Amino acid sequence: MDKHIATPITSEITRELHAGDYVYISGTIYVARDAAHKRFMETLDNAEELSESEHQEEAGKNRLAEALPFPLENAAIYYMGPSPAREGRPIGSAGPTTASRMDKYAPRLLDLGQKAMIGKGKRSQSVIDAIVRNQAVYFAAVGGAGALLSKCIKKSDLVCYGDLGAEAVLKLEVEDFPVVVVVDCQGNNLYETAVRDYVKEL
Repeated sequence: MDKHIATPITSEITRELHAGDYVYISGTIYVARDAAHKRFMETLDNAEELSESEHQEEAGKNRLAEALPFPLENAAIYYMGPSPAREGRPIGSAGPTTASRMDKYAPRLLDLGQKAMIGKGKRSQSVIDAIVRNQAVYFAAVGGAGALLSKCIKKSDLVCYGDLGAEAVLKLEVEDFPVVVVVDCQGNNLYETAVRDYVKEL
């Protein structure tokens, strides 16, 4: 089923999404890959240590999330490393990278308010559990179609970690960015259900 949604992606939105849905996203999404996620964890660790040293154990997850370089609440993070932009374009080829490389970081970010992830490939059970726990969603973008996907990106701005080059954190403005729901907020996994449906047809 085709659905059009706009960011921020709230629980009200994710509850209406089901594994296998074709979705078109408009609004703000953020780009971050392995190196950026590692720095997110370092930032969160430092924020936790500061809270403990100041006896602020009750500060809660919102205070931790605020330590990150962009608003995490209801945010969508795209696992992507862009190629250089051609003249007159905001970004170059913008295809997804393998999501499993972020599996060791994703549950913590989901627990702090992130609501959507965009990448390609399977996710670990710990990530799926965190998706269900937080009523989040995992989308897949089509690998190998980076040039086409880039046409849906209307603006690209550097947020932080410019020294990481293609792995810097970016803020994108997108219009009808096409994705497929792979894992929905109930834990239904398209990669599993599609295989079962295929076997039934044999």
